Amino acid sequence: MAALVSGVSQEKLRQWKQKAGDYIDEAKDKLYALSKDIWSCPELAYEEKQSHDRLVHFFTDEQGWTVDSHYKLETAFRATWGPVGGKEGDVVVNVGLLCEYDALPGIGHACGHNLIAEVGAAAALGLKGVLESISECPVRVKVTVLGTPAEENYGGKIDLILAGAFEGMDMVFMAHPSQEDAPYLPDVAEHDVTVRYHGKASHAAAYPWEGVNALDAAVLAYNNLSVLRQQLRPDWRLHGIIKHGGVKPNIIPAYTELEFYLRTPKRHDLPAIRSKAEMCFRSAAMATGCQVDLEYAKHEYHNILRNNTLDRLYKTNGEALGIDFTTDQEVLTTSSGSTDFGNVSYVVPGIHPYFYIGSQALNHTEEYTAAAGAEKAQFYTLRTAKVLVMTALDVLFCPGVLQRVRAEFSEALLKDERERKRRAGGDSSEPKHCGGAAALH
Repeated sequence: MAALVSGVSQEKLRQWKQKAGDYIDEAKDKLYALSKDIWSCPELAYEEKQSHDRLVHFFTDEQGWTVDSHYKLETAFRATWGPVGGKEGDVVVNVGLLCEYDALPGIGHACGHNLIAEVGAAAALGLKGVLESISECPVRVKVTVLGTPAEENYGGKIDLILAGAFEGMDMVFMAHPSQEDAPYLPDVAEHDVTVRYHGKASHAAAYPWEGVNALDAAVLAYNNLSVLRQQLRPDWRLHGIIKHGGVKPNIIPAYTELEFYLRTPKRHDLPAIRSKAEMCFRSAAMATGCQVDLEYAKHEYHNILRNNTLDRLYKTNGEALGIDFTTDQEVLTTSSGSTDFGNVSYVVPGIHPYFYIGSQALNHTEEYTAAAGAEKAQFYTLRTAKVLVMTALDVLFCPGVLQRVRAEFSEALLKDERERKRRAGGDSSEPKHCGGAAALH
């Protein structure tokens, strides 16, 4: 990086980063209270009324924020501050920070979304505080916080994209709890499918020949998919459950229902795995004489489009605050999670790092629920928020960095479009291996 940015020295930038961290530390008690309140009332996708209201009140109570309580979606919100700095007529750089706050059924905040909300809120306070303290800020800046519901199901960020919520943003930041610190882990593309078999009920002992067994179809489909796995690429995944298998052992099941998740490292391979899975589902119907209905989720989750410039800045700033980023190749090359942030990364350049919270418990377990609500997680959560702000300050005040972020984003989109056209043209060559993430969706 060059030594000066519109009169801003590297020493001055270092001081601003320190000051941003100080603002976050000053707010640590109310930030922990915010996180704990969300953790204490786990709510499912698009039902996050209490968590949504708590975040809305948090930003409403903070001076200077303009809050749209129900922004585009009932349980989404937007809080904006600025623009400030620069000269009248300057282009505004809009920095986006995302909060998640939905939970999992039965085990609450086992993915730590209460901490994601806290990171977003903390980073917002830190960035606003330091920008307010700069008497003559050389860049005209706006800060936008988006509350994004329904990550665990439905894809709330995708609905917000379609509603235009990300228009005008120049970069987007969020961070996800995990078992280690990493500036980037390659989350994969994913699509849900619900499969329903319709047969005919009959007495299972007296005249079973009169029935058409929908449970047989479900079991055959499950086994078909298990056999199919041998022919799938090692980094493709399909996994599911039988949600409904009948009502009583002496009744031939007339209805069964399965739910499966289909995952591939790149979004362009989802059609291929869907096609293979559908043959398994439909052949089970043919073998048993059942009717079958397939219902795909409204949205696909896309893989994250990586921005190396932002990742490098995050890593450098994290190391300056003492973060020991993982070098475990198994972690870095074994993918498992999916997130609707992937769709955001195709619309706005962004970063989605992972952070350690003081526990080796695995996401989506009761142990991780406890860890996400523990006071021990606070040091790591607030440190992560500081690193996000430091990274945003580098993009704002280091010469050419924002241009590099934008150029890399455009190049990645062009490469992705070329790949899409290649696949559409019938090139059957396999994708390269893509690696690991903490469990999300």
